[in-house]
Amino acid sequence: MANSSDSYFKNREYTNKKFPLHIFVNQVGYLPHSEKRAVITLPAEDFSVIDEQGNICFEGKAVHFGIDECSGDDVYIADFSSLTLSGKYRVRAAGETSLEFCVGENVLDRTLNAVTKAYYFLRCGCPLEEKYAGKFTHGKCHGERAVLWEDNSVSLDICGGWHDAGDYGRYVTAAACAVAHLLYAYKMFPEKLKGLSLNIPESGALPDILGEVKYELEWLLKMQREDGAVYHKATTQHHAAFVMPENDVNQMYVLPVSTMATADFAAVCALASTVYRDEDREFSERLLAAAANTCRWLEDNPEFIGFENPDGCHTGTYGEWTDKDNRFWAWAEMFAATGNEHYHENMKKALKEEFPLTALGYGSVGGFGALSYLLCGRNCCDKALTEKFTQAFRADAERLAHISDKCGYGAAMDERSYCWGSNMNLMKRGMVFAIADYLAHSDKYRTYAQRQADYLLGVNATGYSYVTGIGDFCCNYPHLRPAYADGIEKCIPGMVSGGPNGRPCDPDAIALVPKGTPPMKCFADDVGCYSLNEITIYWNSPTVFVLAYIS
Repeated sequence: MANSSDSYFKNREYTNKKFPLHIFVNQVGYLPHSEKRAVITLPAEDFSVIDEQGNICFEGKAVHFGIDECSGDDVYIADFSSLTLSGKYRVRAAGETSLEFCVGENVLDRTLNAVTKAYYFLRCGCPLEEKYAGKFTHGKCHGERAVLWEDNSVSLDICGGWHDAGDYGRYVTAAACAVAHLLYAYKMFPEKLKGLSLNIPESGALPDILGEVKYELEWLLKMQREDGAVYHKATTQHHAAFVMPENDVNQMYVLPVSTMATADFAAVCALASTVYRDEDREFSERLLAAAANTCRWLEDNPEFIGFENPDGCHTGTYGEWTDKDNRFWAWAEMFAATGNEHYHENMKKALKEEFPLTALGYGSVGGFGALSYLLCGRNCCDKALTEKFTQAFRADAERLAHISDKCGYGAAMDERSYCWGSNMNLMKRGMVFAIADYLAHSDKYRTYAQRQADYLLGVNATGYSYVTGIGDFCCNYPHLRPAYADGIEKCIPGMVSGGPNGRPCDPDAIALVPKGTPPMKCFADDVGCYSLNEITIYWNSPTVFVLAYIS
């Protein structure tokens, strides 16, 4: 994740917008037979839903929820789930009319496409051409050879991959997390993602989402040493100024090996080998060979090697306190990919350590290992472990459902969840609901997963759709260098903002968010606010997963 307090932001010409209404809806819309709720923050007994011509299509009674703890709002719920006719609508209540939304079978498709196509706009090491990028073009960037931080005489080709976030760095653990979200979405919901049309250079050779992910995997393979160890990140010494990527010409460095990056690399390459096996056999075999090489290194090097920025480097750290969950993930994916009992035994030994079994983020990856085991379909799986992992997801989904029920906006988020990248927490919880349903072959938690998407797309206390270019009141000024430097008023579409942070920690956010603001309202759509409004590859990825599940 990037940060900056560049003083020239003070000259920006826009001001942070405030939502003008008191009726909050999913600005994209609702599937015909899904739950449909609007949140009203004025006293309201009656409400109606009107179509484009102003005709009343639904009338109902709003239910008083009471004070929502994380927003401080006195909330009324307008439920119009029985409205199933496709069309464009608005909710009317308490003398106000909401923003427009749609009801329809394919209502989420444009949003799913946008948050997936966003990865193309984050590509490093290639020009973005007009036929693929529209007006958001730029030249080839970061194509020069990098040098090792600890030995500048050694140069490496690490061109490619995705820019990680608002900055132009590339980080292995973050990349592995984002790729895992996307590949598991593809494995679990192929009927939605196989036909996704992204208009990228690889279109036609592979399903588009796999073509885009392959671009990142090719970069990851370049970060592997010959002995199997994996470098932690590739960045310049400092975050770039707010310039276009091709104008960031500072020396690129490859930073030292960590065991977290090494284990995550092995895991995600093994996972990818199973996904590409039927689509690109040669690439699949290459991935699996790379993963096996890295696993040998991990066995020969059992001690934890963490990562901290060396003196003089001031880019993102992505440090962790342990690699136990990372190694567990690696062994689980290698067992799933090969059926080799050696990896199975390594996985079981790793479980002697305590770590969360449903965590799906870059800093805690145990959930990926558990999911891998549950989906591998091998007869030699341990039934007790299968039940343990299944119960872990089920219990977590139940816990999160109780939190969602206590929130007037339906978010499965408590006060502590509103941190830097709160929308990642939101969407990862949507993933837990989806996984619990998938494993149980049920729809028990579908409504809860949908409520997380509703929140992201406008049913929240700020009213923002937190996806750029999506909705009539959406984020437009994220902390994202090319979005600021390109001079185009409308932002690159499909970027998921980090969202409200009850503990803002950058100067601009501290200045814009008054002390005492409830956590759900601690947000500003402002390029300087990196602790509120940055984007990252692993905030988009769980959003792809959740939208694919709901759709």
